[in-house]
Amino acid sequence: MTATVVRPPPNTAVPMTSLRRTAMVAGAFYLLSFVSVPILWLYDPILEASYIVGPHPGTGVIWGGVLEMIVALAGIGTAVTLYPVVKKQNQSLALGFVGTRVLEGATIISGVVIVMTIVTLGQAGAGSDALATGNALVAMHSWTFLLGQGFLPAVNALLIGSLLYQSRLVPRILPLVGLIGAPLLVTSAVATMFGFWDQVSTPSALLTLPIGLWEFSLGVYLVVKGFKPSPITTVTAPLDTPPERQVVPA
Repeated sequence: MTATVVRPPPNTAVPMTSLRRTAMVAGAFYLLSFVSVPILWLYDPILEASYIVGPHPGTGVIWGGVLEMIVALAGIGTAVTLYPVVKKQNQSLALGFVGTRVLEGATIISGVVIVMTIVTLGQAGAGSDALATGNALVAMHSWTFLLGQGFLPAVNALLIGSLLYQSRLVPRILPLVGLIGAPLLVTSAVATMFGFWDQVSTPSALLTLPIGLWEFSLGVYLVVKGFKPSPITTVTAPLDTPPERQVVPA
């Protein structure tokens, strides 16, 4: 019995493996989450106490809500996409990552509901009697934003960062940035909670930067390079072996 190597015809593209597709999709979800950056300006009008007195146009704020919805779904997408791969390293941590991503997405969506409520009242011209209600809604959104996008991302970074660091699916410097950035982000969130500085401030921006760098660099790496060879991917390697490397009976 002999074996021959089956090679694709000349000029035929080698099909993309399932692991490569998984990496690209996960990376795309990470990069998609950065569409939320403009909401820092789009949400400016509703932070004014007089907004709810109305009537005020809410187009910009509504677009901000749409972008946040995209971020919430993209965040869940990163966890669902990576789970089948990273669970081979540690299933408990992988499940925890999915759970915290879903919780983060739910928190973001609840913040969007609050924002849309403020817009509705503002467009209806609720009047000066609604100022207290407006202030309460703005405060609720500030807290959901702080917890959903200022604390939970740190937990996510610790979970997925640990999995990627241990599995070596990506260069270790990438998850290391996330593991360093996570406690810095928690520090910023706690300092904001106790009134040391505002949620949108220079100290907050500096302490948030490493987490942003971690997620952006991870997204770029997964899209451009994919996963590195790792012991946890050997289980699926036979199924993903390109045709030119497959050996079949003669």
